[in-house]
Amino acid sequence: MNLLAAQTNEQLAHISNYLVYSAMAVYTLAFFAHCAEWTFGSRSKVARTAAALTSKPAEESVPAQGPAVSVRSASADGGTAVLEKPAPPKIITRSASGRRGDLPDGPGAAGGDAQGDMYGRIAISLTVLAFLLHFGGVLTRSLSVQRAPWGNMYEFSTAFSMVAVAAYLGFLIAKKNIRWIGLPLVTTVLLDLGLAVTVLYTDSDQLVPALHSYWLWIHVSLAIICGALLYVGFVATLLYLFRDFYETKLLAGGKPGKVRTSIMERLPSASSLDKFAYRINAAVFPFWTFTIVAGAIWAGEAWGRYWGWDPKEVWSFITWVAYAAYLHARATAGWKGRKAACLALLAFACYLFNYYGVNILFNGMHSYAGV
Repeated sequence: MNLLAAQTNEQLAHISNYLVYSAMAVYTLAFFAHCAEWTFGSRSKVARTAAALTSKPAEESVPAQGPAVSVRSASADGGTAVLEKPAPPKIITRSASGRRGDLPDGPGAAGGDAQGDMYGRIAISLTVLAFLLHFGGVLTRSLSVQRAPWGNMYEFSTAFSMVAVAAYLGFLIAKKNIRWIGLPLVTTVLLDLGLAVTVLYTDSDQLVPALHSYWLWIHVSLAIICGALLYVGFVATLLYLFRDFYETKLLAGGKPGKVRTSIMERLPSASSLDKFAYRINAAVFPFWTFTIVAGAIWAGEAWGRYWGWDPKEVWSFITWVAYAAYLHARATAGWKGRKAACLALLAFACYLFNYYGVNILFNGMHSYAGV
């Protein structure tokens, strides 16, 4: 009976590998489709940002004459004369075009081009198919070891990229216009899975006894979900910096190159990207806090101490401090825009080092994950 179970688990592990490789193949097709979307979209002449920044105000603040007021005064012959005295002018103040906060969002990667939009829809369909294969690979890996599918770096990486794609598709289902993130997302997923199946691959096996706990499902799954969403916020922050520099150059009277203009004009405005990144990071931060707390509780049950200054624990806390500093900076007058964005990039870099750098360079209580 045990031999039969072992053979079944081995077959499931092979199926898992096959599904992951199949997902990579479909993600590659989605990558080329997204490239075609951006390529055909470049034919559209949008130039909405440049027009908004350089156009004359449609309605300026001008004085408007009020109704005349009749004033009667005595004349020299004893009669009265009527003098028309204008009323004080009413000052009408309306927002003029050309302000950074009023800039329109770009039309997206397809740029309003019909053929580009067709390739974009194909890319989304391929991404959905790849996600289903990806999910099947993670699920069969879990069934092969009969535990949560994130017991080592290979399993964590495959689950991380799967959740990132799920978050992206979730935003699309919610009618959020974030198709512009499709190309960088699929590129990152391919790099992550390529690293997982080559450098980080580990045969399916059971965990050490100390880690057999329901906290594995809570603590590690939250870490994966938080990381995937923080990645989406990271991409939005990075694009915000590029778009912000582009808008600043236009305001200064500069003329960016055609390629740069074609790309930047199809993205959301810097203000929209900034808000999108901030909302994601702000929403994820409480869950990352609970992830650290859950890890401490699990450590107390497994190792008899809640905090031991293990490298993984230290860098998780450093990541928490970095994101806390970013959120605090957003509420401080002098730390908005680019400065706060740089803090967000630094915070995500801490998260990446916490995963890759700590597991590879340091030995600690979390070294069970292996490489």
